[in-house]
Amino acid sequence: MSDYPEYQDPITRPRYTGLPTFLRAPYSESLDGVDVGLIGVPFDGGVTNRPGARHGPREIRNQSSLIRKLNQATGVSPHTLCRVRDIGDAWVQKPFTLEGSHNEIQAFYEAVHSAGIIPLSAGGDHSITLPIFRAIAKDEPLGLIHFDAHCDTGDDYLGSKFHHGAPFKIAVDEGLLDPKRTIQIGIRGSVNDPDIWKFSHDSGMRVIYIEEYFEMGWKAVVEEARKIVGDGPVYVSFDVDALDPVYAPGTGTPEVGGYSTLEAQMMLRGLSGLNLIGGDVVEVSPPFDPSGNTSLVGATMMFEILCLLAEKAGSVNPG
Repeated sequence: MSDYPEYQDPITRPRYTGLPTFLRAPYSESLDGVDVGLIGVPFDGGVTNRPGARHGPREIRNQSSLIRKLNQATGVSPHTLCRVRDIGDAWVQKPFTLEGSHNEIQAFYEAVHSAGIIPLSAGGDHSITLPIFRAIAKDEPLGLIHFDAHCDTGDDYLGSKFHHGAPFKIAVDEGLLDPKRTIQIGIRGSVNDPDIWKFSHDSGMRVIYIEEYFEMGWKAVVEEARKIVGDGPVYVSFDVDALDPVYAPGTGTPEVGGYSTLEAQMMLRGLSGLNLIGGDVVEVSPPFDPSGNTSLVGATMMFEILCLLAEKAGSVNPG
């Protein structure tokens, strides 16, 4: 490498080289010396229809080799601001029981949280956010900026309430999520029950259906989100089915009529400066998109969230 000094940094080497890690970050399962931990949660035991999100973390790692160091739009270089590491997977040893699987995921994140690491995760189905909340929101309920086609505040379905369509109702019930500091962006699609998302409205969540989103425009949505979550701790959860399926067909419950990848990027960038304590990108199901594009979209949204978390981590742990 003496001919190319810039290649001393593995992130800058040709992107077809090296072992794939999240966003080409160094891989270490040790929790020492980590500010932001990139974590895979290869679990889709909570899906209600199309499976495959258990394969999301591996393919997001692979496609994230295409992501470079610097966010050209914002000027943020997350790997420069703080110590970013791929700290492996919160993989479930006994995946055939849903509640037990969530307990295993929770235990992984409790160790991460105890180490002072800000978690950024790749799922997995959206049920994984509940055990993450159980680990990181024990001291006070969190605010939430939730990008999705579905509110995920349902209840019992086929004998369980712990599926991917209900994590945020349970989080409110358990005192982990403050509904009045929650905004859900992009809700749409056909339903069987007109009151399926009644809990979101009754509990005080701000629900922006896709029709209102396009009437407001992304800038006004960002302003609304910032006003609602305020200065308290807030989590960002990005379900790729928030996007129109022309951008992300590889997901379990696609809904036609969503916003674009660029609009999603602009909204995420507009969250800079908030008190962000974690985030996730979920519901990437590679088997339903052999092109790899949905996994690349997931990796790109993960990078945008990483830039936000790295700004926070860098301000807390400068140098």
